[in-house]
Amino acid sequence: MPTDIAGAVAANLPYLRRYARALTGSQDTGDRYAAATLEAILAEEAIFNSVTDPKVALFHAFHLVWASSGAPLGDATGSLETRAQDHMAELTPNTREALLLHTIEGFRYEEVATIMQIDKREAEELVEIALREMEKSVAGKVMIIEDEAIIAMDIRAIVEELGHTVTGIARTRTEAVELAAREKPDLILADIQLADNSSGIDAVNDILGQFDELPVVFITAFPERLLTGERPEPAFLITKPYTETQVQSAVSQAMFFSSTETLLA
Repeated sequence: MPTDIAGAVAANLPYLRRYARALTGSQDTGDRYAAATLEAILAEEAIFNSVTDPKVALFHAFHLVWASSGAPLGDATGSLETRAQDHMAELTPNTREALLLHTIEGFRYEEVATIMQIDKREAEELVEIALREMEKSVAGKVMIIEDEAIIAMDIRAIVEELGHTVTGIARTRTEAVELAAREKPDLILADIQLADNSSGIDAVNDILGQFDELPVVFITAFPERLLTGERPEPAFLITKPYTETQVQSAVSQAMFFSSTETLLA
């Protein structure tokens, strides 16, 4: 692989892995498809060079591999993932891919169209359908771990507009564990750096030690610090500053297609 292609792939690979994990619901399955994408580029560089923007080119190559394999999901390893995959069977085809690409990965509609080999209007329609279907799918109790009061209240409003109930807001690791013990949430939405310099990751792992399965959405200003490939990574990761649509999409999809993968060493 030429140096320029290798550098472009390396710079964007963490985000492809994030997308692949969220799409399949499994880190192992997502990483296998990311690896298969790299193998495909090595075998035929034209599939990468056919698109000008390196990130779009990488995701386009992934979708060629993804589509050729039948767009499978990861193997369900628990009741939560089994229920989620049952929900997935009811979704309009290709809507989830378009929604993730546009809202979480930040691609413009024309870029989504290039990646998925569809036209721009179809990309827009798929995202609109996905948002409607996700909003109707699952309602539950959401716990927020966030030390900045304004951000916490903003997230709360977004979550409640989706029809979910917020069990409370925790500012520290200790508060988070105590809040979860008082009322078990259906989903945790957690910042990484908390008020007392404790870690939202540690707080979530403490909580998951109490319960078998809970989906988690992490929020961070430095996603590259978490998308390293050196340890298990979250399937749902929002980058600060976030948009309302990003939070809506991540929360809806985490509830709908739940993943309990965290950052346990």
